Amino acid sequence: MELKTILLAEDDPKDAALTMEALQENNLLNTLVRVKDGAEALEYLEQKGQYSDRTPGLPAVLLLDLHMPKMDGLETLAVIRQSPELKRLPVVMLTSSQEEEDLIRSYDLGVNAYVVKPVDLNEFVGAIKQLGLFWGLINKHP
Repeated sequence: MELKTILLAEDDPKDAALTMEALQENNLLNTLVRVKDGAEALEYLEQKGQYSDRTPGLPAVLLLDLHMPKMDGLETLAVIRQSPELKRLPVVMLTSSQEEEDLIRSYDLGVNAYVVKPVDLNEFVGAIKQLGLFWGLINKHP
C-alpha cells in the first residue's frame, strides 16, 4: 500500500512544529510536508513553482489553517473545491477560531472536518495524533 503525503498549511512556526511532532509520534510513515500559506499550498497541489518536480498525486489530506497571510484557509478551500483536479481532496480546517461564522463558511465551502486547536498542549497533541491516524491511514478516497 502506497502511503500518501500529509500536507500541512500553517503559518505559525510553533503550531507547525507541534503538529508535525504529534504526527511523527504516531510513527506514521506518511511523508509530512509543510507550507506556510494558502498560495503555497495551491502551488504544491498544482505542482507549480518550487513544487513543479515533486512526485505527482494528491496528499492523503490537507490540514489547513484558517488564518494565514497571502491566502487564508477559506480562500484556499474555495479554490480547491472549484478545481476538477483537486475537488475530492480531503481538507481538514485546523484552526484556533471558534467563531460560528468560520465554521459555517468552512462547511459551506466543502471542508471535510473542522477541528479547533485545543489550548492545552496534551489535548492538542492527542487531537493531531487522531487526525493523522484517521486521514493518513484509515480513510480511503479517490
